[in-house]
Amino acid sequence: MEKAAVQGDGLLIPLIDFSKFLNGDETQKLETAKAILKGFQTAGFIYLKNIPITTETRSHVFNSSARLFELPINTKLSHAWTTPQANRGYSAPGREKVSLLTDSSEVEKVRTAAPDIKESFEIGREGEPGHPNHWPVEEGELVGFKATMSDFFDQCKALHVDVMRAIAVGMGLEPGFFDGFVDVGDNTLRLLHYPAVNREVFKINPGQVRAGEHSDYGSITLLFQDSRGGLQVKSPNGQFIDATPIEGTCVVNAGDLLARWSNDTIKSTIHRVVEPPQGDVDVHPPRYSIAYFCNPNFKDYIEALPGTYATEAEKKYDGISSGDYLVQRLTATY
Repeated sequence: MEKAAVQGDGLLIPLIDFSKFLNGDETQKLETAKAILKGFQTAGFIYLKNIPITTETRSHVFNSSARLFELPINTKLSHAWTTPQANRGYSAPGREKVSLLTDSSEVEKVRTAAPDIKESFEIGREGEPGHPNHWPVEEGELVGFKATMSDFFDQCKALHVDVMRAIAVGMGLEPGFFDGFVDVGDNTLRLLHYPAVNREVFKINPGQVRAGEHSDYGSITLLFQDSRGGLQVKSPNGQFIDATPIEGTCVVNAGDLLARWSNDTIKSTIHRVVEPPQGDVDVHPPRYSIAYFCNPNFKDYIEALPGTYATEAEKKYDGISSGDYLVQRLTATY
């Protein structure tokens, strides 16, 4: 029986020891894989502990991220995010508005009324033709930034492969079923900084959040949180429940494309980042998180997985190109 990392209002997000899948015997591997799949099918979220990425590595990446966001705004803007096709570089506070809307004009209305209070820096795989990463100049405390982030990108890519293998085993597929769909690494490493904010901002505008309610687009997301809190996940009954940080864990959630791929047997659950539960303070301190957005290879064609339908009529969605789908979704966000 897996422990609950989060529980309330019909939502149960399990805390799963991933080392039992990676290093356990066959029984442990299968039990862990089934627990992971069940978490994605019922909550859309899981917490993983004992992953291969060390605590020391995560701490170093967080420190490097914080140093990046300390750069002057004009320096950061010189590395600005440009297009959904590239999806790389810096986004200033208010630039992106995550939401459930798909119409750009409607997104703009919401952005104007209550912009997300965050800034971010996107890093894609190295060597993609026409889409170079926007690496900052390495001087002072940013020396080694590219090597740090490139290594972390690769470690997260490997974790993505391992989690997809667990999903395959849980579904009764061959362990390597997804390997050929995720080997390129068309993923995005996103460094996030939610600046310190006066609590009056949330009182004056009740609709203000640090990141609006949304679902993610791809296969899975690997989320590394600091201790500040503020992430909330929507329960089956429609209430937002705190997804409290647990030291040493990685929060993993299924994205819209995996839900579509699974013929909706896996859930892509709505979540948001709100005013943190910090008690009676005048100014909420900054929050840092790191999200690694995992996707099927952009070149691949995604259609209902074996075992998720009995007849062609039971397929809920037409097949679609992974790259085309993701660009369409990103276009409405910026």
